[in-house]
Formats: sequence, structure tokens, C-alpha cells
Amino acid sequence: MTIHPIAFFHSPFSSKFGIPKQSGLVEQIPGRIVFVPEWRNHDALRGIEGFDYLWLVWEFSGNKHAAASPVVRPPRLGGNRSVGVFASRSPFRPNPIGLSSVRLQSVEWESGDGPVLHVLGADLMDGTPIFDIKPYITYADCHEGARSGFVDQHGWNTLQVVFPDALRSLVPSDHLQPLIDTLALDPRPAYQKDPQKVYGMPFGGYDVRFKVEDNTLTVVELVPLSTHGCKG
Repeated sequence: MTIHPIAFFHSPFSSKFGIPKQSGLVEQIPGRIVFVPEWRNHDALRGIEGFDYLWLVWEFSGNKHAAASPVVRPPRLGGNRSVGVFASRSPFRPNPIGLSSVRLQSVEWESGDGPVLHVLGADLMDGTPIFDIKPYITYADCHEGARSGFVDQHGWNTLQVVFPDALRSLVPSDHLQPLIDTLALDPRPAYQKDPQKVYGMPFGGYDVRFKVEDNTLTVVELVPLSTHGCKG
């Protein structure tokens, strides 16, 4: 079977570093789905505005290395305990295919790129190829009371974010709260806990530089990225 992208995703995240580990964790992250010319067809989207959520089937295009192990180390387990790759949502898989549920904010029927979908809460990097889009259907896709394995026993430890006003003023209003909420999830790799290290997370055209000590993340600098960076 050969599959080809039907669209590409545009996001404030110009690299995979810092992207929330699952869709919906930061509900207000904006994103756009721009179709390839072959599928810039109003008929292909007929009726889609009647759904609140969509499933996106996409490629882990930021991973350059093939999966080489049947086990992975999920961040939720601190990066030091292993589970089977098929008992995880790790991006390092036999086939680099992702699945995300996003909220459909609006449909822009007329644009220079044909019809465009505006969505919220995605965990996709800018430029991610999308292979398929399916509507989220509550009677089939929602299973109340279902168990979630190790996820049920290991919650997220969110951080307090200190973001100086002088730096906040540089961030567009529709990006500010999604950025703060993303930082609160602790973008660092699970195995890195150096309180003196300055980390950089590309977001919305800036390299957002921060430190983490104890349970507090402090933004120390916003450095503009190249114009070839984010297209969010």
C-alpha cells in the first residue's frame, strides 16, 4: 500500500521539542490544516462543520530513525521504565503513524490555499504531513470508564510558570496562554533535571528560553527565529 499526504499541518511549534505529549493537553493551541492541491475541493469537506472534533492520521515526520526496539520508555513513567511499543503512544514505532483528536474551530471555505480547517489542541509540529481526516463520533469513539493502563497511576506534574511581563508583551495574544500551558507541562526530556541549564523551545516564531528549578519554570529570554521557521 502506498499512501500520500492529503494535507499539511501548520502550527506554532517549528520543532518537536516541547510539543505536548498528547493532543488536547493544551486545548487552545491553534493550528491550520492546508490541503494539497488535489484535495482543495469543497465537496471533500461537505458536512464537516457539523462535527466538534476530528481524528487526524499523520506522519511522525520529525523522527529520522526507524524503530529498533520492541520496548519504549514513556515520559509519563519518568523516562526510566519500559513498556511494549504497542502499549504506548511513543513516536518510535514500526510505522511512524500518529493519531490525534483535535477540536474543529472553524472552516475557512475561501482562501488562497482553498478550504482550510482551523483546529485547536493538536500535538503536531509545523509542516506535519496528514494522511487522513475522520470525524470524531461520540457513540463509537467515547468509552466511559475505560482503563488507561499505566497512565491511570501516573498523572502529569505541572509546573508553576514565571513569565515576566516584558517578555509576555512580545507574544501575540492568541499564542500567550497556549504557550504558558505548554510550558507548565514541563517540555524538558524526562531525564534532564539540571536547574542551571537553559532550555530552548521554538514556539510562534521565537526560541523560548527557560530554566526549571524545583517546581517552577522561569522564562528568561525570547529570541526571534529565522523567517524560515514557524508558520503558525
